[in-house]
Amino acid sequence: MYIYSVTINIADSAHEEFLSWMKTHIPDVLATGKFTDARFSQVLVEEETGGTTYSVQYTAKSRADLDAYYEEDAPRLREEGMKKFADKMLGFRTELKIIEDFKA
Repeated sequence: MYIYSVTINIADSAHEEFLSWMKTHIPDVLATGKFTDARFSQVLVEEETGGTTYSVQYTAKSRADLDAYYEEDAPRLREEGMKKFADKMLGFRTELKIIEDFKA
């Protein structure tokens, strides 16, 4: 399994609008059928530049699903966020391959 992690710092001036938008954006990403679930978290760090940082972690069953997302869906879904928050957000993406899960 793979984790597709998106980390975004959003300016204070767009914070509430961003949170509202994410409640529809995350289901839109899941509706592509490429991911099994998602986790939305606030990053507990105080940024020198201000704003609030969030992370969304999407789980994909396979590398093929993740690659299909990049090819078929990512450009459209990324563009939506850029149109709304272009100068108010800064983000980066990370891919993680799950080696093993442990439970308590």
